[in-house]
Amino acid sequence: QVQLVESGGGLVQPGGSLRLSCAASGSTSSINIMAWYRQAPGKQRELVARITTSAGTTNYGDSVNGRFTISRDNAKNTVYLQMNSLKPEDTAVYYCAASSIVGVSWGQGTQVTVSS
Repeated sequence: QVQLVESGGGLVQPGGSLRLSCAASGSTSSINIMAWYRQAPGKQRELVARITTSAGTTNYGDSVNGRFTISRDNAKNTVYLQMNSLKPEDTAVYYCAASSIVGVSWGQGTQVTVSS
């Protein structure tokens, strides 16, 4: 089993930046992909970004490409999401996910609110 704890959410003005962190514990050696998803009120959960733990290959959702950057520190079992040029439409609960051969584990989520 993998446990995930997110941190770093909060309130930020449009155009501002935030960095989210997701610390993994448990069977971390089994993780092959880590990702960030988000869910806004009344909307479906959507992929924000994902990264492979071995090669560091990244993919981004169209709405965040060029503004957000996902990275990982394998020594710390932590993945980060640097969010720049934030927009009100980025407001959502952001969830960390870890994929392994045994399935997908989810964090509890962290709220990001972009508002003036």
